[in-house]
Amino acid sequence: MAIYTGSNKHLGGTETVTRKQTVFYGLVQKNVLVTGANGQLGQELKQLAEKTNSPFRFIYTDADVLDITDAGQVQHFVSEYSIEYVINCAAYTAVDKAEADEEVAYRINCTGAENLARSGAKIIHISTDYVFDGTASTPYKEDASTNPLSVYGKSKLKGEEAIREFAEEWIIIRTSWLYSEFGNNFVKTMLRLMNERDKLNVVADQYGTPTYAADLAEMILVILECEEWKSGVYHFSNLGETTWFKFAEKIKELAALGRCRLDPVPACEYKTAAVRPMYSVLDKSKIQSAFRVVIPQWENGLERCIEKLTNR
Repeated sequence: MAIYTGSNKHLGGTETVTRKQTVFYGLVQKNVLVTGANGQLGQELKQLAEKTNSPFRFIYTDADVLDITDAGQVQHFVSEYSIEYVINCAAYTAVDKAEADEEVAYRINCTGAENLARSGAKIIHISTDYVFDGTASTPYKEDASTNPLSVYGKSKLKGEEAIREFAEEWIIIRTSWLYSEFGNNFVKTMLRLMNERDKLNVVADQYGTPTYAADLAEMILVILECEEWKSGVYHFSNLGETTWFKFAEKIKELAALGRCRLDPVPACEYKTAAVRPMYSVLDKSKIQSAFRVVIPQWENGLERCIEKLTNR
């Protein structure tokens, strides 16, 4: 499962918030705030961090505990718990709903990011492949021109700009087609629908790469434990590329759901409120080189996730 080549002995360690600092084998633990902790990535981070001890003390919050759109609340929380690092998993991710809910999307994805950036803590901020317009034919590098097509993509790009402008030490990770055993996602939706229906139409001309949130969580913790902080924009997904249709076919195969027939359809026949990029494969060579990681193929991540879901 590991995406990296070194030791993982420092990837974890959680504790209930009772005081500003705790001691770990004679060392003062560094406090790490995880926002959006009830989402897919936040839950994968918590599950991974709890497996081992570490010099980090993770403090998990969601909107009911910390409203990141409230600047005063953010500053008070960071000060109160001596936060040194922020992993910002909080986001408005309802892509189609955002078209009619623009104000809320910008408030969470942009204003919230700015408030965290201004906190003074080092920040790892999660962004998206939807900052690109999908007109490329080869994987997008980090310095490629952005041109988001949707409110979601535009609000996430504004959040990136806020991180760059207001954070002193920052890392932005763009990812794509995120799924996990937690929350709502394409994999769980397909599993449910394939059990309920005899036939499904799936878009076959949009290309990207699925990302298993557990692998992204592991990448984040590798970055966190790195001795050198390497500010910048990075791309992370699993390796390879596919379409939503081929993704669904692989889900069907791995889950052994033979009854449901899958039919490929063009995106133009599947109307959605938000326009999505036709091609959003991300180039991962920068993050692989900077942190010396080995990233699994997308089929490998999917197989591990399906196994967890079917063995519950």
